[in-house]
Amino acid sequence: MEQGEERLTANDKGLIRDSWERLGKNKLPHGTVMFARLFELEPELLKLFHYNAAFSSVQECLSSPEFIDHISKVMLVIDAAVSHLDDLHCLVEYLVNLGRKHQAVGVKTQSFNAVGESLLYMLECSLGPAYSMELREAWVTLYAIVVETMSSGWTENGESKSD
Repeated sequence: MEQGEERLTANDKGLIRDSWERLGKNKLPHGTVMFARLFELEPELLKLFHYNAAFSSVQECLSSPEFIDHISKVMLVIDAAVSHLDDLHCLVEYLVNLGRKHQAVGVKTQSFNAVGESLLYMLECSLGPAYSMELREAWVTLYAIVVETMSSGWTENGESKSD
């Protein structure tokens, strides 16, 4: 993870912090956009969220109290990464464990690509003209660092990163 910090320049960190702050305090609507896009890209992921019963539609899932709680938790993970851009190594244990939890519920590492695309889509929709290729690349780098760390939880549990 320490190498990851070196992949982010001071400019990248500034762009990430500024863009995250522009989304405002209430990140839930942005997270909802992100997950709606994720389910467009990988509809089969919807079946992983079956709290008390299977959802009949994406909208039903997105508006359920349990899923709203999940969206809030995901946005907090992103917030933690943004808040610790200068010391990402302090998140390693947390992210590895988060990776293990995702593996345990049936998430495959390949799905992280769709999550990343959904994150970028949300940022583009939410930031409008403030979304630039330079900003996109900074977020791609941060997301890659987070995914590499979470994926190490899979590797330690026997699934290779290419599975």
